[in-house]
Amino acid sequence: MDQNQPTTATEAKPSKNQRGRFCDAFKMFLAALSLSYICKALSGTIMKSSITQIERRFDISSSVAGVIDGGFEIGSLFVILFVSYFGSKLHRPKIIGIGSLIMGAGSILTALPHFFMGYYRYSMEEYSNPSENSTSSFTTCSAYESPSFNGTAPEITGKGCGKESGSNMWMYVLMGNMLRGIGETPIVPLGISYIDDFAKEGTSSFYLGTLNAIGMIGPIIGFVLGSLFAKMYVDIGFVDLSTIRITPKDARWVGAWWLGFLVAGTLSIISSIPFFFLPKNPNEPEEKRKASKSVYVLKTNEDKSQAASLTGHGQTVTGTVTGFFTSLKSIIINPMFVLFLFVTLLQFSSFVGSLTYSFKYVEQQYGQSASQANFVLGLVTIPSVAIGMLIGGYIIKKFKFTLVGIAKFSFSTSVLSFLFFLSQFALTCENKPVAGLTLTYDGNYPVTSHLDVPLSHCNSDCNCDESQWEPVCGSNGVTYTSPCLAGCKSFSGHTKPTVFHNCTCVEKAGLQKSNFSASLGECPRGADCTRKYHIYLAMQVLTGFSVACSGPSFILLVVRVVQPELKSLAMGFHSLMIRTLGGILAPVYFGALIDRTCLKWSVTSCGARGTCRLYNSVLFGNRFLGLSTFLKSLALILYVVLISVMKKTVKRKNPKSTENGKKALDDANLESLSSNGRSAPSAGADGEAHI
Repeated sequence: MDQNQPTTATEAKPSKNQRGRFCDAFKMFLAALSLSYICKALSGTIMKSSITQIERRFDISSSVAGVIDGGFEIGSLFVILFVSYFGSKLHRPKIIGIGSLIMGAGSILTALPHFFMGYYRYSMEEYSNPSENSTSSFTTCSAYESPSFNGTAPEITGKGCGKESGSNMWMYVLMGNMLRGIGETPIVPLGISYIDDFAKEGTSSFYLGTLNAIGMIGPIIGFVLGSLFAKMYVDIGFVDLSTIRITPKDARWVGAWWLGFLVAGTLSIISSIPFFFLPKNPNEPEEKRKASKSVYVLKTNEDKSQAASLTGHGQTVTGTVTGFFTSLKSIIINPMFVLFLFVTLLQFSSFVGSLTYSFKYVEQQYGQSASQANFVLGLVTIPSVAIGMLIGGYIIKKFKFTLVGIAKFSFSTSVLSFLFFLSQFALTCENKPVAGLTLTYDGNYPVTSHLDVPLSHCNSDCNCDESQWEPVCGSNGVTYTSPCLAGCKSFSGHTKPTVFHNCTCVEKAGLQKSNFSASLGECPRGADCTRKYHIYLAMQVLTGFSVACSGPSFILLVVRVVQPELKSLAMGFHSLMIRTLGGILAPVYFGALIDRTCLKWSVTSCGARGTCRLYNSVLFGNRFLGLSTFLKSLALILYVVLISVMKKTVKRKNPKSTENGKKALDDANLESLSSNGRSAPSAGADGEAHI
């Protein structure tokens, strides 16, 4: 093949000074892109770790929180195709810098609603007594008085609806996340195509693994900050913290979620600065030399015309647009690209749905606080993911897999991660013993339905508001949704720790002691559930490692099943589809499914349904894990079909190749199989591992 290529001056070995300038500019770009990767991963982690806090602060359901989370993908899809196609023809470093700047502005906008809302009120009695602080009296059992408040009373309904947590201020968080998505869009396709154009031959997969491994610093910082800020009360600096009677383990606790977005936004703006000082092309002769080895050999005028129509070089604006749609059509009719698109769409949908609600899952399933969930999940999973990406990139580079080999490697790691994931079904905990929801109010019998559980003799005369959520843990190990419904007559301590006394429902449970008391807060999980939690963390490490090993192969497969000159557009279109159908929709339908397992909803200041306080643990686990398993199973089936199609295509185009597809090729000479039946060598390509 090389003998057909014309010898040009650009193939001459560059001078020592040229190599030095190239290395300096290229290394500067790698350093700047690494910082940008860290910042974008940090912003994404802050959003994922704060989604439960946002849900509680704005009194919204999980499905609405999923819409907010999907706002990032909504913003990205507006510009992803045009950035991927036209951005490569412009000054890529400056476009990436502008994107980082917008990304930072979006993160800061996300935090702004906090400064325009009223103070967070976690108790309905705060709505009924707005002039009093958090030390106002609790609603205990009183047989001769009317209820102290009612969540739907006319004097309460409508108070502060425009500025309290039940308002529509969450839409500003959605818009900020959309802006962050727009800003992050150019970082991956333009950054990776820039590296691919100027990296030395055979180093692409290594750069891919290294870049994504460095990017894992972002999630590590994000989880640490998320854990730290989740411990801080949302209105820290504005209220007297000594008056706050709830703890971070309370279902109503909201941490300082807004601080994380301010930090992430500031760092993103700082990361944009170096890109404005980098050259468009660090070494023009090197680019031309490499391009001559990476695209089709144009023997005829017809070949040149086709390449021009795909790349858009030398055309008018109209011709460029025409070339764009011609290139897009070439990608869409490629059967291997379409198959791989559906494989990654299913896997990404499962991944993003699980990741969005993983912190909620740990909180509800194992009784961990948001702060603990952030810290522990980040501590145990991020290092394993970073190591997995490095090892995955190294294995591909070491063994020089063919296209079929890369697909087989990716399939094997996906099967391994699927098996680890299935073990989580055995790690779900039983429902919490909660009087009025899973047990009768006397705590002696389970209920068939959590709806309209009748009052017991122990609290029927207490005039309680059944919609109230002020959980207390009885000395019998049963949680009651309020001290009134526990039949408690008195309490000691306005703030932490608060203990309620003479609780008649605790007494009815048959407790063989004279102290029928209850303490503020839900009862902790049992030892058996704690043991399952530790096993769950171990499975998360193994699952994260196996998934990360296949990360580099995902992007390599995207760019190697299309013509080399279309790799940037292929990455953009691939990202558009999985973000639209996976990143936007998955959090919504995962959230809607989770909402259907709710046992206790809060009531907003406007009298409407707010956020969920307590879930059915068994249903939550089975539906949450079951939906992910269904998506992963379909992806593995399509993987088998994809590998079969690849083998047939390789055998048809190269009859001399070995049947098992293990022909060793250099990274620079891996075959790219296009839809028109032609093959050509392509340089390696890197990208962000979304799966």
